Amino acid sequence: MEKNSFHVCATCVNFKIEKRNEGMHYNCSRLGYETKPDYQFDCWTPKEHVVRLMEKRKGERLG
Repeated sequence: MEKNSFHVCATCVNFKIEKRNEGMHYNCSRLGYETKPDYQFDCWTPKEHVVRLMEKRKGERLG
């Protein structure tokens, strides 16, 4: 199976960022707990602009 370089929490529709006094807080609204931008879970749903980038990159490889 080909590795998807886009598949990380930061590119998921459920990834939420909150700036707090102690620093940045990253949360997954689907899983309901803290995560990191570079973590990877099987429940990943890419943001629309990420889908377009993946389609473009796939077309470049095939073309």
